[in-house]
Amino acid sequence: MDWTQIPAGKLHAAEQRLRVALGDEASNVVERINADTSFADLVAGKIIIMVQEIADKQSSSLNPQWLRSREIMAKNFFGVEEVIRCFGVSPSRVQLAVLSEIPFSESTLEQSKDTHVLAAVFPLSILDIRSNVQDKGLFYSQDWYDKQAFAKECGEVSWQLVRKTPVDNSTSKNWQEQQALLSKDDEVPTSQVMVYTIIGHYLATGERLFEHIYVRTSSVDSGGHRVDVGGFDSGGLLVRSCWGDRRSSDLGVSSARKF
Repeated sequence: MDWTQIPAGKLHAAEQRLRVALGDEASNVVERINADTSFADLVAGKIIIMVQEIADKQSSSLNPQWLRSREIMAKNFFGVEEVIRCFGVSPSRVQLAVLSEIPFSESTLEQSKDTHVLAAVFPLSILDIRSNVQDKGLFYSQDWYDKQAFAKECGEVSWQLVRKTPVDNSTSKNWQEQQALLSKDDEVPTSQVMVYTIIGHYLATGERLFEHIYVRTSSVDSGGHRVDVGGFDSGGLLVRSCWGDRRSSDLGVSSARKF
């Protein structure tokens, strides 16, 4: 909206407040603006940047729901600030708007604060994440999935409440048997969500999830095999795939809360 579209009353009120804020420096500022057009451009640019920074801050770190969720989840909160720091993401205003509301109640978070990670998931594929942290040794040396569609899927911006361990009693069972263990409020997340959460949580806290075990995800490879992730020890995270009917003592199923 340009100046001609702003109601006169609002424009006058803003002008008066600016005059008061400038105080004794008002005359100096006015003289500089009138005498030097580049100074006027500089002042305008500074104001625009400041307004944008304040808007972004209010929609992120000062968001009351985010602050409350961080308080509840403690180290198991992987929010926008953590994403920026750990993955180098620059959130757009649209993405921040999508994330402005967390789709889980406080009671759900209280119940999940020790067992789940609440993650602000951005559209980063497994290949993106691996490339982002390639100098940290967080992925086992593998190339079999480089051209796989599941590894290129970026997913959507969303909040995910991801379980930190396999579903109870889900090891030594096939895919169908594992599905029967999920509650009505849970679903199996994609491999992208699981890799994002595992790596992000480690970068933020130093805690390795699924260090000695693997979990199936909802993703499949080009051959129809179910993708599983885990074995996240000092050698890095492993991404594997196997038939749905396979049973193994070190293979459970992942889960996340439905919105």
